[in-house]
Amino acid sequence: MCYNGPRMTKTIGYRDWRWQALWWHNFFLLWSTIDGQTRYSIPEELKQGSVVGNLAKDLGLGLSEIFDRKLRVASEAGEQYFSVDAGKGELVVNDRIDREALCGQSASCVLPLQVVIEDPLQLFRVEVEIQDINDNAPRFPSNDIALEIAESTVVGVRFPLESAIDPDVGSNSLKSYTLSKDECFSIRVKEVAGGRKVPELILAKLLDREKKPVHKLLLTALDGGNPVRSGTAQISIKVLDNNDNVPTFEKTLYKVSISENAAEGAMIVQTKATDMDDGQNGEIEYSFGAHTSDAVLSAFSVDHQSGTIFLKGKLDFESTSNFEIDISAKDKGSPRMEGHCTVHIEVLDVNDNAPEIILTSHPKPVREDSPNGTVVALLSARDLDSGDNGKVTLQLPKKSQFALKPSFSQNYALVTNGILDRERISDYRIEITATDSGSPPLSSKKTIPVTISDVNDNPPVFTQPSYNVYLKENGVPGSILYSVSASDLDFGENAKISYSILDSKVQDVSVSSYVYINSDNGSIYSMHSFDYEKLKVFQIQVQAKDQGSPSLSSNATVHVFILDQNDNAPAVIYPSSAALGSLSHQRMPRSAKAGHLVTKVTAVDADSGHNAWISYKLAEATDASLFTVNLYTGEVRTKRAVSEQDDSSQRLIIEIKDDGEPVQSATVTVSILMEDGLHEPILDLRQKATEPSKKNGRITLYLILSLASVSVLSLLTFLILAVKCIRSSRSSGSCCMRRSDCDDYKNPNRNLQIQLNTDGPIKYVEVLGGDMLSQSQSFRSCMSPMSEYSDFTLIKPSSTTDFKEVISVLDASLPDSTWTFESQQVSRLTIKAVFYSIQETLKYVIICHEYQSAIETVL
Repeated sequence: MCYNGPRMTKTIGYRDWRWQALWWHNFFLLWSTIDGQTRYSIPEELKQGSVVGNLAKDLGLGLSEIFDRKLRVASEAGEQYFSVDAGKGELVVNDRIDREALCGQSASCVLPLQVVIEDPLQLFRVEVEIQDINDNAPRFPSNDIALEIAESTVVGVRFPLESAIDPDVGSNSLKSYTLSKDECFSIRVKEVAGGRKVPELILAKLLDREKKPVHKLLLTALDGGNPVRSGTAQISIKVLDNNDNVPTFEKTLYKVSISENAAEGAMIVQTKATDMDDGQNGEIEYSFGAHTSDAVLSAFSVDHQSGTIFLKGKLDFESTSNFEIDISAKDKGSPRMEGHCTVHIEVLDVNDNAPEIILTSHPKPVREDSPNGTVVALLSARDLDSGDNGKVTLQLPKKSQFALKPSFSQNYALVTNGILDRERISDYRIEITATDSGSPPLSSKKTIPVTISDVNDNPPVFTQPSYNVYLKENGVPGSILYSVSASDLDFGENAKISYSILDSKVQDVSVSSYVYINSDNGSIYSMHSFDYEKLKVFQIQVQAKDQGSPSLSSNATVHVFILDQNDNAPAVIYPSSAALGSLSHQRMPRSAKAGHLVTKVTAVDADSGHNAWISYKLAEATDASLFTVNLYTGEVRTKRAVSEQDDSSQRLIIEIKDDGEPVQSATVTVSILMEDGLHEPILDLRQKATEPSKKNGRITLYLILSLASVSVLSLLTFLILAVKCIRSSRSSGSCCMRRSDCDDYKNPNRNLQIQLNTDGPIKYVEVLGGDMLSQSQSFRSCMSPMSEYSDFTLIKPSSTTDFKEVISVLDASLPDSTWTFESQQVSRLTIKAVFYSIQETLKYVIICHEYQSAIETVL
């Protein structure tokens, strides 16, 4: 029962219509772009699939670009609350959004999103503001509150009650308290730091325990939402007998700050309360308030005797920047009286968090020809510290091929900043260092791997620019000639090489008719066997092309030299009847003395070098003691004077061999008829020859002039060659002339080949002109120490079908078409060959003149 006294009442009304309008406004979607950032506002607890806004339209993107540029949304909060409807370009809710779980009691709740699109790589920042709805009713930590109040407590004493909790914020948060009607008590709301509303029970009338020992009150907490939500707690007040002084703190509010890295056990502050009572009623015991949170209990402790607060656990500014602690001071009277004070502890930040580098998009391979400024990856930096401790700078190594381009709010783009060359460096490991501005500064590093993709910027390269191939004639068709090889510094398809032969002509025929190449490995194969007598050297242009786009190529020249084989037997050209396969009939006088020249067998070999060296041998004879055959010239002479006993008909079989391996040979049969008085007609013929006709004189004159002209040309040619060789020998030490170095070599009709050969005892000079398949002119001057006679042979132009072997044998070129002599040797041999050539030419003119006169007289 309460004494009569003034009555305090308080009425709580609802908010005016403006709060109601704001409620409905939260359901409309708003977006705005501020400094390049897109912002939406939505209420919490929207259904999954609810549309937040048309993201594609607001970012200026077409619907097709969503697929093509791979648009994706990443939440900085970690949980993926939103996604993009690719068909409509709308940002939709992907999961339940509870504002209270995300932001707690924070007045502003914004979810930052990063929208990444590729090709080119771009980053947009989108903020979604989560607006609170009144989805939480206030609730008390305990539904039953028990108080003990002495009956002697004076009117006006306040008893703090535990606050109700409402997770909502703003207008939906806790606004007021009401108390059920009781004349002895009233309720008063006190606002403390942080805007928290604490209800205090005020004694309105003196208590009388004898009339009413227990008071039951209903405390109601109301929020400001529409409709209003509320929570209640039952207050049971037990009226006690006198202990009529309440402990009183020196300060109702203690403010103190402490560094977050303070050591455990550090003293924070000492609270002090006094009690005017004596004895146990004046003895005070300190403790935390009844409804102190677990976070406070785990971090702090209070000395029950002194009221000193100590640090018990570790502090973390990044998780909790301040604490508000309720300290209770109780006496030991009966009933116990208690007083309260509030301790506000501010946690000071120290630089205990190293900055962190976060990859917003993983790097994609970068083309090695990418221009400067090409975006490689997107990244951001953050530091959980505050102030200068949270300011982060990023740095790349010096002379890096990359750079960091800042965008907004600690977001950066990693871009190219130099020339990239995959063939030099194909993979980069870019080390980025993040450093904060704290003291001392903290830093961290992150390595970003970047792969450089290949561009076809290197052509294939052959192992050498040209190749020399030596091939024996008469090879098997389809056999491999040579294998060329090229390499490409590029990678993948750009390094795959295919080989081909460029079209060119060999003796007016496409080179592809002679050879073909394996496009994969560069092996060159022959399509038929080669004949040295028809073709001695030719060139192949091989091209190596890669598979890049556009493709690159390079060329190499393959010089193919055909090596001669002994595949031609000697061919008899005189006596001409023998060459045609019949007997050669010769006449000689019986009066012939020893050494008489009966006839001369002349043969040629279409091969070259040793394979064309010809020797003559008497294989069979009617009387072997009568005739002899010169080994080198083929002259058939008598070994002794003819006697009366010798048969008038002699038959000789002469074997002709070359010097090749294996030896090739031919035979010629000479039938000799010995007659008496055979010298008479010859003398008559010679006498008639002294009176030549005009026709014979002209023929002789033409022949002499022709041979003289050829000799002069030969002399001039040798002199020019000697001068050139001497000059070149001064610089290179050797005399060398290649066909490929001559301008006239490209013109078959002007191809002139001059060769000086010394084969054993035979010395001869060969001069060849014209194409191998056209008519040819050949001169051979042979000097042999084995015979008293020397020979000069003139082969007239002829068709290739009749005398191709005869013509080609006179071109005894070396396999590589190169003459190499020491300069002094060339000079001596050249001069000597010139004199021999002139000498033999004059001899030949005289002999030919005599033979021609005799033959024409007979005819």
